[in-house]
Order: sequence, then C-alpha cells, then structure tokens
Amino acid sequence: MSVPSPAASNARAAAVRLIVAVTRDRRMLEEGESGLTGADAARALRLAALTLRHLSRADALLLPLLGRKPKADAMAMLRLGTVEMLEAGAPPHGVVGDLVAVAKSRRATAGVAGLVNAILRKVADRGEDWAALPPPALPGWMRARIAKGFGQDRLLAIEAAHLIPAPTDLTPRDPALEVEGTTRLPTGSLRMEGGQVTALPGWDEGNLWVQDAAAAVPARLLGNVAGLRVLDLCAAPGGKTMQLAAAGARVTAVDASEGRSRRLRDNLRRTGLEAEVVVADALDWEAEPFDAVLLDAPCSATGTIRRHPDLPLIRRPQEVERLTELQYRLLDRALDLAKPGAPVVFCTCSLLPAEGELQVAAALKRHPGLAADPLDAGALGLPPEAAVETGLRTTPEMWAERGGMDGFYMARLRRG
Repeated sequence: MSVPSPAASNARAAAVRLIVAVTRDRRMLEEGESGLTGADAARALRLAALTLRHLSRADALLLPLLGRKPKADAMAMLRLGTVEMLEAGAPPHGVVGDLVAVAKSRRATAGVAGLVNAILRKVADRGEDWAALPPPALPGWMRARIAKGFGQDRLLAIEAAHLIPAPTDLTPRDPALEVEGTTRLPTGSLRMEGGQVTALPGWDEGNLWVQDAAAAVPARLLGNVAGLRVLDLCAAPGGKTMQLAAAGARVTAVDASEGRSRRLRDNLRRTGLEAEVVVADALDWEAEPFDAVLLDAPCSATGTIRRHPDLPLIRRPQEVERLTELQYRLLDRALDLAKPGAPVVFCTCSLLPAEGELQVAAALKRHPGLAADPLDAGALGLPPEAAVETGLRTTPEMWAERGGMDGFYMARLRRG
C-alpha cells in the first residue's frame, strides 16, 4: 500500500470533521471549520459535499457489512471512502491508506483503524452494486410534501437532479453585457462554463455578481422600476437589491441580521451600486408606503439542495412550520408597506408548497381585494411548465440539458 501524502490526509481528515459536524451536530456545512486554507480547504469541502450528496447510497452498501453502526467519526470515514472510490473513481489503495492513517492519527479513533481498513477494502469491489443504487432519497416528510404538491414522477426527477452540483450563474449589471467564459441563459442570466468567478472579465469592476438564474427572476416581476421607491425585505446578501438598483430604483433594503447586512453593503461597494440599507425586523419597521415591494422570505431553502446537500440532513418539519408562520406575517407586512395597487412580489427558494403556492393561496383568502397577477413564464425565459395558477414555480430538473436551476416559487400580488 502506498504511503498517503500529507496534503491528501489533511484534506480527508478535514472532510471527516465537516461530515461529522453535519451528521452528528446538525450544523450547516458552510458553518463547519476544516482548519485548512487554500486548495486543501477547497478540496476538503468538495469531498464533504460529495459524500453528503450520496450519503444514503453509501449507507445502503455499508450498513449490511457492519454488525452495528459505529460512532460518527468512524462512520464519516467509511462514508467518505465509499463515495470517493465508487462515485469519484479515486484509486482504492490511496483512499483506504489515507483514511486508515486519519483514524490512527487520533487516540479517539485509533481503535477503528482496522474496521475502516477491512470495510473499505470490501466496498472497493462493489462498483456494480453502486451503479445499480437509486438516486439518494429526500427525508420521508419532505418527499411526502413534494409528491403531494407535484406528483411522484416529478419528485423522482427532482431527487435525480440533486445528484448534479449546481452550476454558477451570474447577473450582469448591464443586461446586454457579454462575458467570455459564460453562456447566456433564456432568462438573461449568464452561466459559467468553468474556471474561477473572480477571474471573469468585469468581475473586478463590479459588473457581475453570483445569483442563480431562478433567483434573478423575482426582481424582474416588478417591471420598470426606474425612479421608483422600492422596498426589498429580507434583502441580504443583496442579489435582488443590486438588480433593482442597477435598474434605476431607489431601493431600501431591510434585513434583520447585522452580519448579513454587512455582506450586502460589501456587495454594493464592489458593484458601485447604491441602496439604503436598514438593519431591522421587518415586522416592526415603519416607513411610508412604497411604489413596489419585494419579499424574499426566510424559508427551508430546499430549492437549493443541489448546492447545499447538507440541507436534507439538517432541516426538520417543526422548523418549516415556524417558517411558514413567519412568512405569513411577513407577507401581510409587505402588503401593508405597499401603496394601493402597487406590485408586491413574494418568493421563496423552497420546494415545499406550504412555503409557496399554499402561502399565497391563504393570503388571497384572508385579504379581500388581493389578487395574483397572471405571469407569462415564456416571456421571462422560463420553461412553460413553470407557470402555475398563482405565479411561477421552478424546480431543479427544469433545464436539465443546461444544468438545471434552483427551486423557487414567486408570485406578484396587488391589493386595490
């Protein structure tokens, strides 16, 4: 067996820590600390994300080989090794040797080095079994809600789409801007073809910012906002604020988080765009009614699982119930902050109808005179199947030939 390289061992050891932080401690992957920097940190994050994306498939092979499930550290090593060898195609001798070394490097895990070695050697020969496994399934409670809303076939298509990491999309400050190394999408967003986003022409000048194509549509639903007073609620980190400011709106961006608001201010500085940034709870904040309001409400973020494969392991049904209650109150507040007849766009990056279609349906019932504008999916560059009764619904399997898109629900409401 070859001697593991220090760099590989460091990255795999860090990936194990990140996996444990998600699976045992229920911390988001981006909140975990790898203890590394530069290329090693990036590699550790990629390995952890890949393992989490295929976690249920790894367990399907591993659990029958284990007398009982080991503690979180050992299980993370086995899951990482299985996914690296069978999904990423890494040479088994290097993966097994590295992970045995990782186990031996700590007193707490030294005793499982033999188990890691034995199980991973068995798994390395199970390539055909791996290929036959179905795509990872979402948690049961999540599957039931998505299947009820969209049907079983669409649920399976969404789960299959989650296997493919999300591409990087960008919003150009000037809609006509063409950027080498990107492809223009039907919605007007630019999709990267590879490389580093910071190396793109125009990045340093603030002409671009990262924003999924689906996430860039809600701001466009407000139409021509040049010269209008526009309120962006729950605005950080600011993608939609920048869209509105670039379109000539006088934007007030409200967010309850000081930390996220700092990111919003940083993004405005980089792009040279202007907006009034207010750190406040939108439910308590007072202002004169606006010409247009955009509410990107806090939600389960289940529409972003392609880029956050840790989400299904973190989210719980009780959290969604709390979020839907908050969305209810925020939507009512957004309507109060809009002038009569002014457009109010409500959106969430969720796949759960309770955070989208059902939320708007409930608002229409409790507010006499409130109406949802009909929206033309094709005119916005979206697939025709994105049109739903009260707005637009995107899901990750749409645009499969282009690399997919985030799951979003959006509606444009007006009250007389």
